[in-house]
Amino acid sequence: MLKYFLFILLLSATYFQVQAQTCSTLGQTPATAFPVCGTDTFSQSEVPLCGGKTIPLPACPTTQATDINPFWYRFTCFSGGTLGLTITPIDLNDDYDWEVFDITGHDPSEVYTNASLNVGCNWSGLKGVTGTSLTASSLVECGSYNNNNPPIFSALPTLIQGHEYLLLVSNFSSSQKGYKLSFGGGTASITDTTRPAIKGAKAVCDGEHMTVFLSKKMKCSSLASDGSDFVITPPVANVISAVGNNCATGFDLDTVYLTLDKPLAPGNYSIKAAIGSDGNTLLDNCANSIVKGDSASITIYPVIPTQMDSIDYAKCGPQKIFLYFKKPIYCKTIAPDGSDFVLSGPSAIQINKAIPITCSLNLQLGATFATGIELDLSASVFTGGTYTLKLVNGTDGNTLIDECDLPIALNSTIDLNVYQSVSAKFSLISHLGCKMDTINFSHDGANGVTQWYWTFDSSLQSTTQTNKLYYKAFGTKSVKLVVTNGFCSDSASITYTLSTPNLKAAISSANELCPNDTIVFKDASTGSAIAWHWDFSNGQYSNLQNPPAQHYPSFTTEREYPIKLEVTDSSGCIDVTYKLIKLIPNCYIAVASAFTPNGDGLNDYLYPLNAYKAINLTFKVYNRYGQLIFQTNDWTRKWDGKLNGADQPSGTYVWMLDYTDISTNKPVFLKGTTVLIR
Repeated sequence: MLKYFLFILLLSATYFQVQAQTCSTLGQTPATAFPVCGTDTFSQSEVPLCGGKTIPLPACPTTQATDINPFWYRFTCFSGGTLGLTITPIDLNDDYDWEVFDITGHDPSEVYTNASLNVGCNWSGLKGVTGTSLTASSLVECGSYNNNNPPIFSALPTLIQGHEYLLLVSNFSSSQKGYKLSFGGGTASITDTTRPAIKGAKAVCDGEHMTVFLSKKMKCSSLASDGSDFVITPPVANVISAVGNNCATGFDLDTVYLTLDKPLAPGNYSIKAAIGSDGNTLLDNCANSIVKGDSASITIYPVIPTQMDSIDYAKCGPQKIFLYFKKPIYCKTIAPDGSDFVLSGPSAIQINKAIPITCSLNLQLGATFATGIELDLSASVFTGGTYTLKLVNGTDGNTLIDECDLPIALNSTIDLNVYQSVSAKFSLISHLGCKMDTINFSHDGANGVTQWYWTFDSSLQSTTQTNKLYYKAFGTKSVKLVVTNGFCSDSASITYTLSTPNLKAAISSANELCPNDTIVFKDASTGSAIAWHWDFSNGQYSNLQNPPAQHYPSFTTEREYPIKLEVTDSSGCIDVTYKLIKLIPNCYIAVASAFTPNGDGLNDYLYPLNAYKAINLTFKVYNRYGQLIFQTNDWTRKWDGKLNGADQPSGTYVWMLDYTDISTNKPVFLKGTTVLIR
């Protein structure tokens, strides 16, 4: 257990030691892996400290696989079978681990996230020589823990013909001493036997610079920088330097950039492979050489200034123009403000910005070049017709210059043919009603619009130029219009709200009226009424919002009067309401001296009669023992002669009545007896 603890502690210490160190040496990241061949033995004398990224390894849940002080190797399987490999540390006390990944169709960096790329590995904590063995039983060996030391050799991984692989060699020890890597013992072939060749070549401008294309990846180390791996025939000029693509950041190349000591006259030439000053022609990663004398033909044409070759733009309402040239253009000669160009035509449009397209470094010329230019316009071109794009001297003092150092001809032009654009902007006129709103939609049909496609509230469709809609349902509405003139289209949409009519007549007043009293009616309507008409059913009318108090004659029996209020708003909408008021013949408050709760409909209840003018009322009934058997604050709630649902016996009961007289605002207390008769 202590050994396991010390192992984890050491692993953690080493892990955090390298975690903060980025790998910058070529070969120490998957993207810069060494290309290798099965015939070579690779000696790595020193291992710089870096790395610490986790490698997913679900088959080993207790192992934290990390690329500690790593080196990566890349190879292709040319014949399927098993892969044998051996890693021999310079110091046999070092603990080296390894893992093979199939990265066919994957970005090399996926080794840190995609566990399915694993083909085989050995993360044993044992020291010394590691690799594969025909006698090993497992493709995957996990880390050592709890005195469990898995074999330091794993079974041979199986490779698939045509697939590409990565091999990680990770130095768990911190000695920085290297190792030797060799391949053997397996049945797969990772050795390419195809002979490399010159696939083609092209000249740049007057031939002082050339590009040679190779049939396969070649070793950067086999390229003589003085260009002596190549000769020109007829021998009218000499190659004086050679630069391989990818050699600044990698180990192999498939393109070589040559510089000659002088330009070539127009004519036909050959570029041939030669034995360079380094004692060889170019070599591939398996040390196969290009045959001396292997060649490609090159034609040098008379140098003339390049022209604006083609343009790309939207035929309707373009706001960008993409301009292309037959030869690359120096990025530094493109004025960012677009002042190298003037656009003229049926309408005035300014060029606001010029952006190089695919501005990239040319290793031969040591400068960046663009294949084209994106021109951003101040506004979209709405008016149709022919526009002319003309090249002028920009604010940078020059026109454009191509890769041959020749300026593009001043005032050279290229035309754009633009269709007439259309606008889908439409008008909306509302006619608001009391029960229904009417909305008129129309489009002016300008600029030759021939078709209209309306969508109202995401469903209702129309293809007419004008439309009239009737709305009885109010709320948020939407409309979208798409128009076309057969060439250009446009769309416009809006949302708007139709307010729900909120005019509602209402009357505020008392519900009952005692003899000789007056009653006040108030307007309680909602909405924005501007006119009122009252009918009080007593021969009186009013157009005031809050009319004078009304008087009604006394009667010996109850009567009801309908009060009418009609309100009108600014839109002419009208609403009417009615309210019944009851005229009471007697408002004298009294309590009966006897009642008979027998259910015959006559004198069945005990309560304070005519308490229309009483507020803050409390009515209580007690039996002869002083027990409270009924209480209410609502004078219309009557005692039925029961307590908890049980009939009370005949006899005398005491009642008490408290209230405030609404007319005088004075408190009143009454007390009396009543006889319950059964």
